[in-house]
Amino acid sequence: MRVVLAEDLFLLRQGIIQLLEAYDCEVVAAVDNGTDLGTAIGEHRPDIAVVDVRLPPTFTTEGLQAALLARREQPGLPILVLSQHVEQMYARELLADGTGGIGYLLKDSVLDDGQFIDAVRRVAGGGTAMDPAVVAQLMTSHSRDEPLSALTAREREVLELMAEGCSNNAIAQRLTVTEGAAAKHISSIFSKLMLPPSTDSNRRVLAVLAYLNA
Repeated sequence: MRVVLAEDLFLLRQGIIQLLEAYDCEVVAAVDNGTDLGTAIGEHRPDIAVVDVRLPPTFTTEGLQAALLARREQPGLPILVLSQHVEQMYARELLADGTGGIGYLLKDSVLDDGQFIDAVRRVAGGGTAMDPAVVAQLMTSHSRDEPLSALTAREREVLELMAEGCSNNAIAQRLTVTEGAAAKHISSIFSKLMLPPSTDSNRRVLAVLAYLNA
């Protein structure tokens, strides 16, 4: 897996590089600013970009804005955002096109290497990896318009867990139900969101994006 990394803090950047390489990822470029991020993505066309939100010179949202620009130039580019804060406006814009893998992790919530690498692989594979706190904040202004209003409270719980990247088995364990019950909830969600038959992984991503973009 070929990775472009954008992180301005030297020690953290080196630590992420070593972690990725320990799990057979190739870091083809590691940069510390948004301009170089765009250049590196255009040059290397990586399998995934791992991007810190706040980069020089203003340390506001340069990383996320550079990722958005890169995705417009390379549609479907998988992007995993790392941040200490949730930038709602840009996060929603990143989710808006509905193509390619998307992840948004809060740095303080990443507790072990397995959790991080799992998120990298899932996003690179076209899936989602959303921090629960990010999901919660993106839902604060959540619309109740159709078709999302047709979802039951339990289906909304299931969809929130899907946004975090949970498998059917993980959803069943979190909600203390059988895996079959979780699968039925997911099937109902697909139906209510009018997602046509396709691969389950693709429909999961579309369902999550519909939920978070509402």
